[in-house]
Amino acid sequence: MSSLIAPEATPVVHVLHENPDWFGPFQAAFEAAGVPYREWLLVDGVLDLDEAPPAGIFWSRISASAHTRGHGLSKDYTRSVLNWLDAYGARTVNGRRTIELEVSKVDQLTRLRAQGFDVPRTRVVVGTHRLVEAAQGFPTPFITKHNQGGKGLGVQKFDSAAELAAAIDAGRYEEPEDGISLLQEFVVAAKPEVTRVEIVGDEFIYAITADTARGGYQLCPADACAIDPTTGALLLPPGATILPEAGQQIFARREGFDSPIIDRYRAFLRAEGIEIAGIEFIETADGRLVTYDVNTNTNYNAQIEADAPKSGPGAIVAYLAGLLAEVYPDVPADA
Repeated sequence: MSSLIAPEATPVVHVLHENPDWFGPFQAAFEAAGVPYREWLLVDGVLDLDEAPPAGIFWSRISASAHTRGHGLSKDYTRSVLNWLDAYGARTVNGRRTIELEVSKVDQLTRLRAQGFDVPRTRVVVGTHRLVEAAQGFPTPFITKHNQGGKGLGVQKFDSAAELAAAIDAGRYEEPEDGISLLQEFVVAAKPEVTRVEIVGDEFIYAITADTARGGYQLCPADACAIDPTTGALLLPPGATILPEAGQQIFARREGFDSPIIDRYRAFLRAEGIEIAGIEFIETADGRLVTYDVNTNTNYNAQIEADAPKSGPGAIVAYLAGLLAEVYPDVPADA
């Protein structure tokens, strides 16, 4: 039996993911454009290494936060699938190298620093029992966060090592999935917002801002991130100081954004072999532009998409359709 799905008679775009709640906008874009696709839910399964992959190209959007949805196997499963695809020479988008960067903020920060970006001062702490020791002498205030992040995991602000010690002793610090925490400088923003630059296939799509007073540290733009999945109530994310009111938007398109940082981010993604991503930065009160996060399974906000000059999911589907035609030039588009 094939690894995940039956082999395709004609090439399609295979989408590797683990969270159906995030897939709706992409499904709509595929169907609106008439581009054939199949979903591969990498939650669990069987992979036969002796069978060749089905025809098509493969787009991975596995998230570092998969384990928070009960999908603790997804990241290693994805590594196996991408190794298999590479061995057969399949065309992948955000492939094997990208998954490592997606699931490690250490990887992101070291690669950003290597290309000359200003990133937050950071200490990497392996084992929560070493956090207080690592915080001794570190400039205050500081924040903690999980290496395998997303959804503001482990992000807390502390004014001293003693305050951190008290939080750990009281059980108020969640253990990171991979045992690695970051101790990081608290970057003071000039305005209570961060900016996210969306890039697809080396093309700048648009930039958005996120209101950190209302969004805190959990700045996922997908609609599914904004409400409690059990009660349906609006969430007050970690680090937020103002509860959003019904209908109030945390995210806004940053109109007219034209900065040299865009081309620097494009060059970074090219160098790392990443084709689709959103990169986040903070403009600080003392004039720095600090890059702190690379999202390779980027999501888009519905209200921003409604009046954006170009659609993020639409741009992704057009890009994938172009790659599919490039890899399979002899297959009619409507096959």
